[in-house]
Amino acid sequence: MQRIGFIGTGVMGTGIINNLLGAGYEVTVYNRTKAHAQAVLDRGARWAETPAKVAADTAITMSMVGFPQDVENIYFGDDGILAGAEPGQLVVDMTTSTPTLARKITAAAGERGVVALDAPVSGGDVGAKNGTLTVMVGGDAAAMATLQPIFDVIAGSVHRFGEAGMGQHAKMANQIMIAGTMTGLTEMLVYALATGLALNDVLATVGAGSAANWSLDNYGPRVLKGDYTPGFFAKHFLKDLRIALDEADKIGLDLPATQTAKRLYERLVDAGHGDDGTQALVKIYTAWTK
Repeated sequence: MQRIGFIGTGVMGTGIINNLLGAGYEVTVYNRTKAHAQAVLDRGARWAETPAKVAADTAITMSMVGFPQDVENIYFGDDGILAGAEPGQLVVDMTTSTPTLARKITAAAGERGVVALDAPVSGGDVGAKNGTLTVMVGGDAAAMATLQPIFDVIAGSVHRFGEAGMGQHAKMANQIMIAGTMTGLTEMLVYALATGLALNDVLATVGAGSAANWSLDNYGPRVLKGDYTPGFFAKHFLKDLRIALDEADKIGLDLPATQTAKRLYERLVDAGHGDDGTQALVKIYTAWTK
């Protein structure tokens, strides 16, 4: 099997890499902090000292890091992916980033004879671990077809939305929807607690009706256990909401509900909970924390 490069061994990246290793792929990895890559190195991944060396060692280099600036650094730095990639190679950024940066990467890669895709995902830590992510692709259709066997290992659903940047636009639509489910889940729990309802019964009942949703099923039980371990970091979700609202501004679109969600997550992050999961939003409600 071909060797795949993967840059970023956080919660999501680790799950993806483990599934690739389990499917028999050789995987070369890089992470800014090597210690955070130890779990996948112990599973058999190879280490490279820079993103450029990952690209030089592999025909396909995938990345999933935290913020657009991190993406910029790993692609355009002196030791970045594009410095090591050779003509004919594929690079795939799975970070939730900006459509503008996705188009910039695609253009710069094309000048080197390299094909780039933006392919952000949804599904959280559960989807990454179980290989059931949803992938939203922007870029060359033929390149996506080449990657399909890899996507089959890590994802349950893959959709191409058009040229470079369109995968990121699709992810913004996804995050706008999640903003509503997370604020709804949070305030439903706060209300239920304040009125004396049995919270486990509320989750079971709401989850069996028309209000059922992924956030309820996956994060509701964690909240009741006081488990705020990040399946997806609150600080990263705030970043996503800011990108979504910036893109909306560019096309003259007003999204007041998403603006409210952004303000709530800003309060959470400003209170020092940015490294908690998105389900930690309950922490800003005194009715929950008193």
